[in-house]
Amino acid sequence: MRTLAPQVVGIVSRRFGDFDSAEDAVQEALLAAARHWPVDGVPDEPRAWLVTAASRRLVDLWRSDAARREREARVIAWEVPAYDPVDHDDSLTVLLLCCHPSLTPTSAIALTLRAVGGLTTAEIAHAFFVPEPTMAQRISRAKATIRASGEGFRMPSAADRDARLRSALHVLYLLFNEGYASTNGDAVQRIELSREAIRLTRLLVASLPQHAEVLGLLALMLLLEARAPARSDGSGALVPLPEQDRSRWDRFLVTEGLDLLRQALALDAVGEYQLQAAIAAVHDRAASAADTDWAEILTLYGILEEITGNPVVTLGRAVAVAMACGPRAALEVVDAVEDRLGTTHRWLAVRGQLLEMAGETAAAAATLDRAAATATNEAERRHLAALAARLRSPRVTRGG
Repeated sequence: MRTLAPQVVGIVSRRFGDFDSAEDAVQEALLAAARHWPVDGVPDEPRAWLVTAASRRLVDLWRSDAARREREARVIAWEVPAYDPVDHDDSLTVLLLCCHPSLTPTSAIALTLRAVGGLTTAEIAHAFFVPEPTMAQRISRAKATIRASGEGFRMPSAADRDARLRSALHVLYLLFNEGYASTNGDAVQRIELSREAIRLTRLLVASLPQHAEVLGLLALMLLLEARAPARSDGSGALVPLPEQDRSRWDRFLVTEGLDLLRQALALDAVGEYQLQAAIAAVHDRAASAADTDWAEILTLYGILEEITGNPVVTLGRAVAVAMACGPRAALEVVDAVEDRLGTTHRWLAVRGQLLEMAGETAAAAATLDRAAATATNEAERRHLAALAARLRSPRVTRGG
């Protein structure tokens, strides 16, 4: 049913010219389907059923507004076709509209999950640990922002499409990351969010099968998601990449991810998502942590850092420097971005582990304690605190 959500939003919005009301009406139609289909059975034409239900809801909404009598008459006169041709699928238009550049990433993610993902407001609120009324307000403000922009329901112009697509890729990337490495909560990861990001990115690939960065983003997601079964142990504790049991990785996802990456790189338009996927591929191809080609990863991080200028990428490069050239050189890389990331748990965690590699046990423990105190995910906080406690243990000796 969720795969139909953006199609139905697109049909109703395109026919009636009102994305805001159409999106609300489709949400109610999806809820009605969730109630009736398990009892009555899935209709022969589920999309037409949803379009009809949403259209009737729009009539009910507009009927109470005297100023819209004329539009009401037009809606009532319209007959919903039993089947809408596949070439009228507006899923891409809906996604790009939800990722309007005037929206914050947080608002765009929420609106995308509702209009494209078909999730209820309650489900989205639960996923992001906020009250349902707060999430409802966030979605309402996002739609109001789009409405105020004066943009109708249509595919963006050619001049605007690339910028809008970059925004959509960023939103899907952030959604996946929130599932893969949860910002809050007790769990290491939230599969429901990362899998939803993958599903939505597959929709984008279906619409743009020759776009290198779209392919690259899906490849990155699959190559990382393949590790999900090994990223936590039976108690829910975080298992770092070098310690993961690689036999538990999903090799089907790895194979698909590598194939998508090959397709993307063959298009000769290398971008940041393809580079991140290429780094993930080096890890996924290695039979063990010891077999990892850190020189290749270091080269890829250097290119990625040059393209993005992102200090988080610099942290990743620092880890590669440590493995290829030693911890002292890596500490210099980390310290170069202290002014931008020095208060974050991610920077503190990387620096603490580099200090441990350099044999500075006491300083490493103190830094990891600070990282644990700053972390907002409970599983990550426990992991960092355990690392610090281990370093303070009498059994730990200094290394070289």
